[in-house]
Amino acid sequence: MSPSEMIPSNTEPLRVDLGERSYPIHIGSGLLSRLGSLIQNLVPSKRIIIVTDETVHGLYGDALANALSGYTTHIIVRPAGEAQKSMAGLESVLEAMFKAGLDRSDLLLAFGGGVIGDLAGFAASIYKRGIPFVQIPTTLLSQVDSSVGGKTAINNEFGKNLIGAFYQPKAVIADTDLLSTLSVRDLKAGYAEVLKYGLLGDRKFFEWLDVEGGKRLLGLDPDALSKAIFISCQTKARIVAADERESGQRALLNLGHSFAHALELDAGYDGDLLHGEAVSAGMDMAFSFSVQAGYCPAEDAAKLSKHLEKLDMPRIPTLGERLSDPDKLTRFMGQDKKNEAGKITLILAHAIGDAFVQKAVPDEDVKNFLTTLSENGLSENGST
Repeated sequence: MSPSEMIPSNTEPLRVDLGERSYPIHIGSGLLSRLGSLIQNLVPSKRIIIVTDETVHGLYGDALANALSGYTTHIIVRPAGEAQKSMAGLESVLEAMFKAGLDRSDLLLAFGGGVIGDLAGFAASIYKRGIPFVQIPTTLLSQVDSSVGGKTAINNEFGKNLIGAFYQPKAVIADTDLLSTLSVRDLKAGYAEVLKYGLLGDRKFFEWLDVEGGKRLLGLDPDALSKAIFISCQTKARIVAADERESGQRALLNLGHSFAHALELDAGYDGDLLHGEAVSAGMDMAFSFSVQAGYCPAEDAAKLSKHLEKLDMPRIPTLGERLSDPDKLTRFMGQDKKNEAGKITLILAHAIGDAFVQKAVPDEDVKNFLTTLSENGLSENGST
C-alpha cells in the first residue's frame, strides 16, 4: 500500500519514530489557538523564546501572544528572506537568547517558514549545547518538508545549508489556516516539495496531483491541503525514522536539490529565486539528466515537465540566463554536502515514483548536460 492510500480518518498526530527522541507532527485547522495545551508537557519551564520574521509577526503575532498568555515570552523578530540564514543572522539570534537569560529547561519556538525553522533550529542546537525547540511552520514548504526531520542549518558563500546540525524538535505543529495568507508564488514554491514526494516514491500520489490534486491544493482546497500535507509528512517521517542522519535512503528527499542549490547559490539568496522555485526546476533537470544517462524513459520526464507547465511552475525552459554559465554551476554542485570523496552525488530517477541515489557522477557529465541546456535548450519531450 502506498502512502497516498493511507490517509487517516481521525485527527491523531503523526509521529517521527526515533526512540526516546520521537515527536508528534500535529496537522490541522485551528492549532495555533491550541498552542499552549499542545506544548504544556514538553518542558518544565514556563519561559519561551520565539524566533519569527517581520511578515509572520505582523500577521499572527497577536494570535500567538494570546495562545501563550500563560507563559513568559521573549520574541526575536528577524527580517524575512533567505539572507537571514547567515552567520550574522545566527549571531543575532544567539545574542538575543543570551540577553533573555535562557537556560536549557526553557523552550524555543520557531514560528515561520523554512528560513526561520532552519535558523532557529540551528541556534537551538548550539545554545548551551542544546535547548528544546518546537517547529510551528507557517508556509506550505515548511509544513510539508523543512520542519520535519531535524535538519537545521545556515548558508555561506560556498553553498546552501553547509553549516548546520541534525537536531530534532520536540514537536511540529502545522496549522493549515496559516496558509491562507500565502502569496501564489509562495504556495507554488511549497508545492514543489509536495510534488517531490510523488516523484521519489509514490506514483499514485503524483497521478492524483497531476489529475486534480495540484490544482486544488494551489486553490487552497482544505481537503486537498490536508491530504497533501499528511502524505508528505508521513513519507518524510518514515524515511527519517529509517535514516536519521542521511547515510542512505534519506538522500532521496534531495531529489532535484543538487541542481537547485547551485541555482540558488548563483542567484545570491536575495529573494529573486525561492528555494521551492529552484527545486521545481531542479527536479525537471534531474529527470532530464536521468533520460540522458539512460536511466529513465523520456515519457516520464515529459510528463513531469508538462505537469509543471500546466501549473505554471518553474522548469528548465523558464530558467533562461540562469543556465548561462555551466562551468560555474558545475563548480557549485561540486560543493554539495551529499558529495563523497570529491565526487558529485545526484538523486536521479528510473521513473516517476522510483528515485535512486547515484554516486560518483563525473563532473564532465554534469557540465556537458548543463552546457547542452545552455546552448540548445531542452525539447518538450524531456530529451536533449
